[in-house]
Amino acid sequence: MKCENCTKKECSKKQKNDDTQSTSVDPLSSNDGFEEKDEFHTLANAKTLLSDCLACDNCMTSEEGARVFQQNQKELFRILNLNKKCDTSKHKVLVVSICPQSLPYFAAKFNLSVNDAAKRLCGFFKSLGVHYVFDTTIAADFSILESQREFVQRYQRRSQEEHALPMFASACPGWIRYAERVLTNLVTSHICTAKSPQQIMGSLVKGYFARQQNLSPDKIFHVIVAPCYDKKLEALREDFYTALYNSQEVDCVLTSGEIVQIMEQKNVSMKDVTEVAVDSLFDEIKEGDVVRHDGKRSDGYLEHIFKHAAKELFGVDVKEITYKALKNKDFQEVTLEKDGETVLRFAAAYGFRNIQNMVLKLKKGKFLYHFVEVLACPGGCLNGKGQAQTEDGKPDKALLNQMEEVYAAIPVRLPETNMHVQKMYQDWLEGMDSKKVQETLHTKYSAVNQTASNLDIKW
Repeated sequence: MKCENCTKKECSKKQKNDDTQSTSVDPLSSNDGFEEKDEFHTLANAKTLLSDCLACDNCMTSEEGARVFQQNQKELFRILNLNKKCDTSKHKVLVVSICPQSLPYFAAKFNLSVNDAAKRLCGFFKSLGVHYVFDTTIAADFSILESQREFVQRYQRRSQEEHALPMFASACPGWIRYAERVLTNLVTSHICTAKSPQQIMGSLVKGYFARQQNLSPDKIFHVIVAPCYDKKLEALREDFYTALYNSQEVDCVLTSGEIVQIMEQKNVSMKDVTEVAVDSLFDEIKEGDVVRHDGKRSDGYLEHIFKHAAKELFGVDVKEITYKALKNKDFQEVTLEKDGETVLRFAAAYGFRNIQNMVLKLKKGKFLYHFVEVLACPGGCLNGKGQAQTEDGKPDKALLNQMEEVYAAIPVRLPETNMHVQKMYQDWLEGMDSKKVQETLHTKYSAVNQTASNLDIKW
């Protein structure tokens, strides 16, 4: 069977509707002896299908597969129940961080405003025993700011460095996995080194927040609520692991849909949950209204980097960006002209068909773009496979349309205007150009397996 998301001609990835042949693993069957009855014992054991993940089992080692399957609701409950036992040495501070692209799913599904959805979701987690609930928007602030700075630097070095441009966005783990496992270093060398918002949030929680609370990172159990399953794979990367504390920056990723499963199995409705203000990383203050970045269905790397580059490199203050759709709605470009010359050419490429075409052009030397916002999911992050799916695994178009309306209505906040971010650069990261910034907010991407990429496959 040919996989829809990778370049292998034969793939063992199974379809969701092929129940008798679906490859699934019960992550709890070989758990660490956690079988005793507790307040969560009625919850069904969650099973993750390989077809849920954009990276099929041909892209995962058996060890990675086992660790991905361990990231499920029962792992959250295991920590919750350990915290109820008398042995305080095993207690963890439980932190849940929610991605901004997940909130519109809860708002649309339960007919709530996005601010009410955030507060009720926080209230639900607190009712389970979670200590802190954070919004990952601040992590996206850091990621965007670092990506902006890196693009300007790459643009200025373009004549000296062969692989300086184009620059590809690094926020999507499905795209990163594909680039590292299937493509060559010719492509991975173009990927922005800024960490994704998820992993920067991991650094904030296990680094900044842990220090503020006088906690060892291994005493924090950090859960991310995200739109897609590939975030589970991203959390396992070796470069996001601290050997000194035997601790990952993110311990467990649960999709938006998995959170709804918990609610359903506990017979809890979002509308019945008490509203609780979302926590802040800074002392005792609470988060205000939900904000987002520019961009229709994602964190808006293209728009932020484009406007920043136009100002920094050419002195042009761009207020509004005009997208030009090319072959389809998921492949669009944005250009900046000055004195009759196109000086910046950016693109958004969503979905593997568009990514495949983009890579072909790059390899043929016909690539015109300076920057590409690459996302593995058609339609962007709101259309992640961990949310807005029907029972047969297809996109719920009606719900997705509602989610897009909700997301578009959220006020935009420029990352440059976040005073907490500017203060953290100075107080925690020792300045914007420091070695600590590189160690904390950046990583490296390189080809892992340069096997035949079969780029001639027709999608």
